[in-house]
Amino acid sequence: MFIYVLIVVIILIGGLALYHHLQFKKAEKQYPPVGKFVVVDHCKIHYISEGQGPPVVFLHGGILSSSDFKEAVHLAAKQGYHAIAIDRPGYGYSERPKNKKVTPITQAKIIHEALQKLEVEEPIILVGHSWSGTMTLSYAIHYPDSVAGILLLGGAMYKEGYPAENGDLLSKLIATPILGDFILYTLLKTPLAKGMASSMVKATYAPEKAPEGYVEKVYALGFRPTHFKANRQDVLAFPRASYEICNRYKEIKIFVGEKDPFYTIEQGERLRRDIAHATYHVIPDVGHMIPELHPQKVVEGIKELTTKTAII
Repeated sequence: MFIYVLIVVIILIGGLALYHHLQFKKAEKQYPPVGKFVVVDHCKIHYISEGQGPPVVFLHGGILSSSDFKEAVHLAAKQGYHAIAIDRPGYGYSERPKNKKVTPITQAKIIHEALQKLEVEEPIILVGHSWSGTMTLSYAIHYPDSVAGILLLGGAMYKEGYPAENGDLLSKLIATPILGDFILYTLLKTPLAKGMASSMVKATYAPEKAPEGYVEKVYALGFRPTHFKANRQDVLAFPRASYEICNRYKEIKIFVGEKDPFYTIEQGERLRRDIAHATYHVIPDVGHMIPELHPQKVVEGIKELTTKTAII
């Protein structure tokens, strides 16, 4: 009897895994990569590039990919910049190093090497959103001669006040051997996961509303094993990395939305105290997703950086 039950369980799990595999492939066909690739450390890194002029590099937050900056890239290119938005390792269509610990600091190294391979030699303006706050600052600390200015959009820079300062249950489950893989390959394309995607997007955009089709794209691409695991690993890696480098923060500009729900106002105010000459803007009636909903504000911040240092 036990053997028959075991066989049924194996068949059910195998069928569920096959169904998920087909759904992952379907999602990638629905939202194919729109940019180009560069290989760093045996990993393909996906990026979009537009325009000519002083280079501006956009680093997305934790929910989706470089596509969050699609409109900002277009506007910056029209203003005379060479705009480059990169899928961080593991997100979108970028691969993530295997069997290596990936942190905001190591991701900054990968981005730097990618830009070198793309022959971006002029010092760059770095634009970091949300989770990429610490990664952006890490880049500036480790490659100061390569940075002309920094613009942070609702950035997270300190472990204190970070929503998952002590980790979170879902991320810890995903990081658990065997159980984590079971979740990734059999549960990400279920009604429960679809509801989670909707809740994540709603919370991330609050009190504003996400663009039409954004939830569907997050569910399609963000709820694939590699992308979802990268996101959960980043959540766990953030507190230690931010703690390690926060005493080295120096020259920045900060923008935050007045109604950002993720404590980034407190993060920005703390960074302003640490960096006395940084510029700090609180944008009225704006939430967390500045890149998607307010790309013009992003470009205004970039233009301001040509004469100053800034934080949004």
